[in-house]
Amino acid sequence: MLEAIFLQLQNPNTQWVLLGTMLLGIVSGVVGSFTLLRKQSLIGDAMAHSALPGVCIAFLLYGSKSLIWFLIGAAIAGLVSSFFIQMIINHSRIKEDSALGIIISVFFGFGIVLLTYIQHNGAGNQSGLDDFIFGQAASMVAADVRLISIIALILLVITVIFYKEFKLLTFDPQFAKGIGFPAKFLNGLLLLLIVCSVVIGLQTVGVVLMAAMLITPAISARYWTDKLSYMIILSGFIGGVSGVLGTLLSTITKGMATGPLIIVAATFMFLVSLIFAPKKGMLAKALKQLSLRKKTAVEQILLSFYDVAVDENLREITEVQLLQKRKVSINLLHYAYDVLQKNAFIQKVSDRTWILTENGIHAGYELVLQQRLYEMYLMHEMDFANLNLRTKDDLNLGSISNETKDRLLTLLHDHDREPLLMPKSSNLGEKGMMINDL
Repeated sequence: MLEAIFLQLQNPNTQWVLLGTMLLGIVSGVVGSFTLLRKQSLIGDAMAHSALPGVCIAFLLYGSKSLIWFLIGAAIAGLVSSFFIQMIINHSRIKEDSALGIIISVFFGFGIVLLTYIQHNGAGNQSGLDDFIFGQAASMVAADVRLISIIALILLVITVIFYKEFKLLTFDPQFAKGIGFPAKFLNGLLLLLIVCSVVIGLQTVGVVLMAAMLITPAISARYWTDKLSYMIILSGFIGGVSGVLGTLLSTITKGMATGPLIIVAATFMFLVSLIFAPKKGMLAKALKQLSLRKKTAVEQILLSFYDVAVDENLREITEVQLLQKRKVSINLLHYAYDVLQKNAFIQKVSDRTWILTENGIHAGYELVLQQRLYEMYLMHEMDFANLNLRTKDDLNLGSISNETKDRLLTLLHDHDREPLLMPKSSNLGEKGMMINDL
């Protein structure tokens, strides 16, 4: 396989196609990042489908196949469709998603009608217009790739120049207008970038799949970072790699079009991001959830030990008594036993009988106190706005002021929610929340 790829790379046409698809992937990823963050994912789809009648009209007017005239016609059709979308949204009760659906259907249907007319009008078979529906990268020649490369580089330069303006307009458009940014001009410029990105990808990917080329790399990059600059760079990288992989796969497989394979490669990279991204990936979330379940199980079992010891005044506690307090799966129960015993919170007496140690009493008391103080915080949240606590684990008595601590303890006493058992020789908050260290 490697030998076949190496031999294909010696072909000048393959080299031009490889360069064109790589640049297309990079610019699609960069521009698609703004499209995704502005929640305009369907805009690319609308522009792509709207470009087909523009290509057909350009062919009818020019009389022969010319990529530059096709690109001009597609760009004009895309801008016209965006004008109609805005007009429908501004002058009717139709929402944006419905307006996009209407324009996609109408323009694409009109494009199919024109395409059918051309193909039945003599010279249609030689026009190659049907390649624009699903793309035909192999039909590109050096002149086509040069034109696509020039447009792609211009789009990247414009994005770099207006990066700060696009960033502000994406995340806080009202503030951008307030400080005097030309919002209409910038929105129009960003729309023009989207249209041009779609147009240069029509011959490679086609009108049907071009929306995926815009959005898939951006979504993949979004899983790896929360910073816009990193996201744009990563999205462009993923798009470029997808273009290269799709082109290489098409060179070694017979009868497989380049465009769909590029989308398949981009989708594969999205799946990798979806599963293996370090913070937002499914695997990371599953591990985090498992860790949280284990931590919660340890806390629940310790609370059960503490409740039984306090309520029933028992020294030796059985597994049955623990499960009567709180239901926990057997696997998590045994895991909790191991952790609590390792930290000297409990001591095993027999097969299913345990003793809560002095350290365990202290940790249980601290945990109950922490939970009940957090309840007081939630009940009187407006009085403790400076704390800004999200969960009970954020409440650390060792780090808050004495005044705040005293107010919380006073509320706890007033609501009769103080823990029943005070550990021996314990200074509140000195040792911190011992259970949080597990």
